[in-house]
Amino acid sequence: MPKWKLTTEFTFDSAHYIRDYNGPCGRLHGHTYKVRLEVISRQLHPSEYCPHPVMVADFKTLRWAKRDATKGGLDHGVLNEILPPEYDTTAEAIAQYIYHETKRRLPEGVELKVAVSETPNSWVEYEED
Repeated sequence: MPKWKLTTEFTFDSAHYIRDYNGPCGRLHGHTYKVRLEVISRQLHPSEYCPHPVMVADFKTLRWAKRDATKGGLDHGVLNEILPPEYDTTAEAIAQYIYHETKRRLPEGVELKVAVSETPNSWVEYEED
């Protein structure tokens, strides 16, 4: 059976603070977040932008978080004001949020893994079984 694995990366700039953190991360500050999405499917699909089943997922759909915060993305926003209250703004929680928001945009049965970096040397990955 065929299997396709699609990988895409993008960045967005946002500010945040970690609630009740005793240190500099508890104050408002910003990052250029780097996001890597890995998407696996055993079949090809149409997308919002193309009616033919020719892709695992549309890159435009996958990069929704790169859009400006005023247009439904995360770029140039304050994450504490954008993410729902059940999410904190640690890299772990941001990865989980991006996973859930991306997953709902994907066809049924498509596997997803999200990696988020706040700094060049620190990454977190999130996926669900």
